[in-house]
Amino acid sequence: MKQSIILDSSCLVAFISTQDTHHHWVTEQLASISPPLLTCEAVISETCFLVSRYDQKKVQEVMRLLRIGLVTISFQLPQEIEKIEQLLKKYVNVPMSFADACLVRLAENYPYSAILTLDHDFTIYRKHGNQVIPVIMP
Repeated sequence: MKQSIILDSSCLVAFISTQDTHHHWVTEQLASISPPLLTCEAVISETCFLVSRYDQKKVQEVMRLLRIGLVTISFQLPQEIEKIEQLLKKYVNVPMSFADACLVRLAENYPYSAILTLDHDFTIYRKHGNQVIPVIMP
């Protein structure tokens, strides 16, 4: 079965922001990954906020990636809210962001997946309580 790649906002920001120190690494990773990359609305919101602080036009690049299907929303919050709440409570001391909780839940929903991220907290988080989440990071 094909591995699904789940996209974190850290990599999405680095991809869109050519000045980001990880831009080239993320670009190389994305060149070797078959689309679509999976994500959630929380990551899109976080990414739009972060890139707009430097260049409002970069928000349109986020929308373009969704429109062309490179990135797709594969998450329905209403059906996942109880699991998200449990994750946020479990990792309150990390602390876990709402977007990170959604990505962990997405990893649970896609058993053959890895998270493309720059965030080392994903090495702490576990899916289904105790399973390591495969990550792709520098």
